[in-house]
Amino acid sequence: MSTSATSSSSSAQRFEALAEIAKTLGHAHRLVLLEHVAQGERAVERLSELSGLSVANTSQHLQHLRRAGLVQTRRDGKRVLYRLGDGPIAALLAALGACAEHQHAEMREVIADSIHQRERLDGVSITELVGMLKAESVTLLDVRPAEEFALGHLPGAVNIPAEELERRLGDLPAGAEIVAYCRGPYCVLSSEAVTALRARGMQARRLEAGFPEWKAAGLRVESPD
Repeated sequence: MSTSATSSSSSAQRFEALAEIAKTLGHAHRLVLLEHVAQGERAVERLSELSGLSVANTSQHLQHLRRAGLVQTRRDGKRVLYRLGDGPIAALLAALGACAEHQHAEMREVIADSIHQRERLDGVSITELVGMLKAESVTLLDVRPAEEFALGHLPGAVNIPAEELERRLGDLPAGAEIVAYCRGPYCVLSSEAVTALRARGMQARRLEAGFPEWKAAGLRVESPD
């Protein structure tokens, strides 16, 4: 076989593999499940509750994701726990969100009041946050639900779920610069938290990424393990 033919065959195989992944991701329920799995290991029953799907339907979608290598499993007694597979899967989900935001005007309208505040709310990059943590010059605010925080969070973060922020402002140190984060770059919770904190005269910014991206970068996290 000639060199050009070999190259063409390899290219075709690569695109076939890409198409298979795209096919697996081409279902809204699977993307919802991946977002929940990205926050930490969960059993199928809990993923069913979070996604609003039946256990059977949830399990079926998870098997598709597992065959594609997008999720992995481990057994904990009688339970099977699901976690993200190896590789840049969190980055892939973020890229899909960025592409959708760019391509679909309808989606941009839906999220304009929150996501598009990124520039106005002075987003903090992961690299910048690492430096701030080393200098001990920031208070980290995790606005995800307590369950997700318990599965894993950034080092030293304070967990105040978004719906509790108004009544728990006193839990945040006075005068500190606050960096809020949530599930990922397209999660609106941190943007809304920053807006609320700034309205009360507090110094606050949002992390441009989220917990899955931080973890995927190989940075230290605090978790039950």
